[in-house]
Amino acid sequence: MPDNLKSAPDSEPPMARTVAKTRRVGGSLMVTIPKEVIEQEGIREGELVELEVRKAKRSFFGITPGIGPFTREDKMTDHD
Repeated sequence: MPDNLKSAPDSEPPMARTVAKTRRVGGSLMVTIPKEVIEQEGIREGELVELEVRKAKRSFFGITPGIGPFTREDKMTDHD
């Protein structure tokens, strides 16, 4: 595994984990960081964040039981 993809050393606090749905923006795909993760990690606009990307696998119970589909309010209407 390349050095830049290895998991964080044991001395670092565990990273927040979440599942997010991709959305098309122009020719790219975008994911939104949930508010809970933003608050937990203290992330501010314009900061660099480290991402570990892996396609979620569905099980018999689904990826995240209890989380419904995106609503109209979830959809992005404007972006930079």
